[in-house]
Amino acid sequence: MPVAIITGASKGLGRALAGALARRGWDLVVDARSAGPLEEAARELRGAGTRVVALPGDVTDGGHRAALVTAARQLGGLDLLVNNASALGAEPLVSLADQPLEGLRTALEVNVVAPLGLTQEALPLLRTSSYLSSYEEVMPYIEKTPYREEIDTNAAYDPYPYSENSQNSNLSDSPTYVGVSGAVLTISSDAAVEAYATWGGYGAAKAALDQQSAVLAVEEPGLRVWWVDPGDMRTDLYAAAVPDDDDSGRPLPETVVPALLWLLDRAARSGRYMAAAGRAVPAGRSPR
Repeated sequence: MPVAIITGASKGLGRALAGALARRGWDLVVDARSAGPLEEAARELRGAGTRVVALPGDVTDGGHRAALVTAARQLGGLDLLVNNASALGAEPLVSLADQPLEGLRTALEVNVVAPLGLTQEALPLLRTSSYLSSYEEVMPYIEKTPYREEIDTNAAYDPYPYSENSQNSNLSDSPTYVGVSGAVLTISSDAAVEAYATWGGYGAAKAALDQQSAVLAVEEPGLRVWWVDPGDMRTDLYAAAVPDDDDSGRPLPETVVPALLWLLDRAARSGRYMAAAGRAVPAGRSPR
C-alpha cells in the first residue's frame, strides 16, 4: 500500500484529505499539536481498514519531524508528503504596523522552515518511491533540452514536460530519462500572491513557501512538487484569522479534496495550482 505523511491532520483540510486517502487504501502517518483531536481523527481513519500512525507534536521540532519519517519507513516507505500544518502569526490578523515580530517568526518557522526540514528528512524515502512511475510512459528529462510553448513566449525550457509535449522523444540521441518518484504536496494560499490588508505576515510566509517549493521542483526533477492554493474554506484557521467574519457561506475543506486527488491521479507536473471545480488548475509559471 502507498504511504503518506500528512501534517496538521486532526481537522480541516488535512483531516479531509487523510480520510480520502484512507478510503483509497493508503497507509498514513498523521500529526497535529493536540493529542486528543489527533487520536479521534486516527480512530476514524482506521475505520477504513488502513494502517494509521498518529504522532502528536510540533512540526518545528526536529525530533518530531524525524519521528514522522521513521514511522513512514516502518510502514514500508513514503510516496506522498503533505505539508499542511500552518500558523497565522497573529490571531486575529493585524496590519503590518501592528504585526508582532515574534508572531512573524512563528509563522515563518511553521510555514517555511518546518516544511523544508520535514522534506529534507523525507527525501531519501521519496526518491525511492515508485508510486507515480506507472502514470507516465515517458519520464521527465534530466538535461535542459525539452521545451514547451507558452502563451506569452515562443518557447521556454520545461523540466517537467508531459510526454506528448516532449521534443525529440522518439530520437535515438534523446537525453536520459529519470523515473518519477514520490510527491510533495504543500498547501499554500492566495495571500502568497495577493496583497490583502492584515494578511501581510501570513502571506509573506506563504510566499516564501511557494518560492521554496518552486526551487525544490527544479532541484528534484524526479519528484512531483505541487503547491496549491485551496481557495476559501470554512476552517478554524480562518475563524481565528478573522473572527468577526461570517464564514457560513464558505466551502467546507472536503470540497477541496477532489482537486488534490486530481493532481495525484494524473501525476500532474510540478507547479503552483488553484483548486477549482473538483480539479487543480495551473496558477502561475511552471518552475524552470
